[in-house]
Amino acid sequence: MREADRLVLLRLLRAIVQGALVVDFALYLRGLDWDGRSIGMLLASSLAVGLAMTAVAGPLSDRIGRRGLMLGFHALLALAAVLALVADDFTLVVAAILAQYGRSSNGSAGPFGPVEQAWLADLTPAPARRRQFARNSAAGFLGMAIGGLLAAITPVRMVFLVALLTSLVGAALVARLPDPTRPAATRRKPEPPSPAERQKLRRLAFANTLLGLGTGLTGPLLAYWFAVRFGHGPASIGPVIAASFAAAAGASILAGRMAERLGTLPVVVGMRLAGLAMLLALPFAPGFATAAALTVLRSLCNRGTNGTRQALSVSLVGETRRGAAAAINTLSLALPRVAGPAIAGALFEAGYLRAPFLLAAGFQAAYLAVYAWSFRNEPAARPAARAAGATPTAAPRLG
Repeated sequence: MREADRLVLLRLLRAIVQGALVVDFALYLRGLDWDGRSIGMLLASSLAVGLAMTAVAGPLSDRIGRRGLMLGFHALLALAAVLALVADDFTLVVAAILAQYGRSSNGSAGPFGPVEQAWLADLTPAPARRRQFARNSAAGFLGMAIGGLLAAITPVRMVFLVALLTSLVGAALVARLPDPTRPAATRRKPEPPSPAERQKLRRLAFANTLLGLGTGLTGPLLAYWFAVRFGHGPASIGPVIAASFAAAAGASILAGRMAERLGTLPVVVGMRLAGLAMLLALPFAPGFATAAALTVLRSLCNRGTNGTRQALSVSLVGETRRGAAAAINTLSLALPRVAGPAIAGALFEAGYLRAPFLLAAGFQAAYLAVYAWSFRNEPAARPAARAAGATPTAAPRLG
């Protein structure tokens, strides 16, 4: 197995736990008499703390390496699982904040996701990067699908035990991966991005801010919405969430291949426009089956582009700044999401079950317009044959 594929396997394992808790965690808290507003505030607080860690972890990994930070992340996951197994209100709050429980992050390393993205780019030659990131994203979606099914048949406390075991296996995998050799000058002082790179990153951050505002209003409390709107529990909601991620896994592989032939922008914009139509229809669904079908189709169209977009973001800068670029990509998506669960939870509690979806649709439409304009001339977004004629970036030497 290639080194980059070990990171893909690691994402698959983490995604199984995350997929189960996307279904179970909010419903578990509801069963402990937490209301929608309280659940939304906890998820928002968890995102806020995660952002603070993300701002430090990505750029720091460009200086000191990826392996040590990722080992620390898996230690945090293990601690969170132990605290969740204690299962009083305080330890659940701490566990949710440490491990981002209930967040639909598709198997990523949460606050340390930029470190992992940069590491995957380090281990993958530039011409293969779009396809490798698509596989990585697909593995996350497949794990989320397995986790959604797990939630339908497994008590949530058993999921916390699986989370503990997964964190230990993850640490063992990370410990065996090679870390790129960094120039001594980079270890002493980070190399700043060029003016052209800064402009690209500003455009990426602005587009992602719009997307994050949209996804934060719907994703974290989707299972809760199904429960309130249709009166269904984990046994029904779990398979829907599982199917949505399974569809996204296949779409991710297809999107990566299509992007190599057609370019990144036609694939991302085309698929996400279709997803936007599903988002607008979802809150008006007359019954559970229709809402479930729309959720699966929307996931296929939207989440299927994740790997392709990540491959573009880490290709906007030189190799010594990939961690910082991945951190900007993650932060600009996640920061606007902080308010989303709290706003959506309050709206749901007040009986406005359609409003978060309609607000989200407006933000996502604006995102597509900005994203398409910002990267219309970017070499890394071109079809593979044309991008090869631009300035390729070789993978760094591994030590």
